[in-house]
Amino acid sequence: MPRLFAALEIPQDVATTLTFLTGGLPSARWIDRENYHLTLRFFGDIEARSADELVEALDRIDRPQFPLTLQGLGAFTPKKPHSIYAGVGASPELIELQAEIDRIAKRLDLPSDGRKFMPHVTIARLRQPKDRDVAKYLAEKGGYRSPSFLVKRFGLYSSKASIGGGPYILEEPFELKDRAVALPRKPFEEAGAYGSSGR
Repeated sequence: MPRLFAALEIPQDVATTLTFLTGGLPSARWIDRENYHLTLRFFGDIEARSADELVEALDRIDRPQFPLTLQGLGAFTPKKPHSIYAGVGASPELIELQAEIDRIAKRLDLPSDGRKFMPHVTIARLRQPKDRDVAKYLAEKGGYRSPSFLVKRFGLYSSKASIGGGPYILEEPFELKDRAVALPRKPFEEAGAYGSSGR
């Protein structure tokens, strides 16, 4: 059975800005743009009956659409940097949505994720990188900021067991409520749309 996780999809215009960050890091395996996502909760391999119960519970979530912005870059580094990610601007709505999904998972006795939620979009996996190369890349590209976008839905996705990076399949979409949300002014109307990289 494929591994299941809840996530937000990344709109194509925002995905395009993430592709501008590729290159300049020899050890990186860049994630394909169609596989960009923001994981809300990992569920793992669960039985079909549990998956059906999960879908029913997620479908009952009643929350409004909300704006979101990706900003800043970082590297996950337990011992050695292993991935590069785009961070996420402050969003109480995102935190509340994730918390509700986590409560649903616990109520259904699904395996614990075991990690504190840190919203991000992985853009590259690293293999034996040099610390100085990673530091240089982050210094050059770290001012990244995406256009703000409206989160209209989240989804239940599946993936095959692998080292990560996709392909990911949308199994079930869950629409958020349309309650007239105003987006902030797009950063492209201001200076430094791509941060210090100048791209």
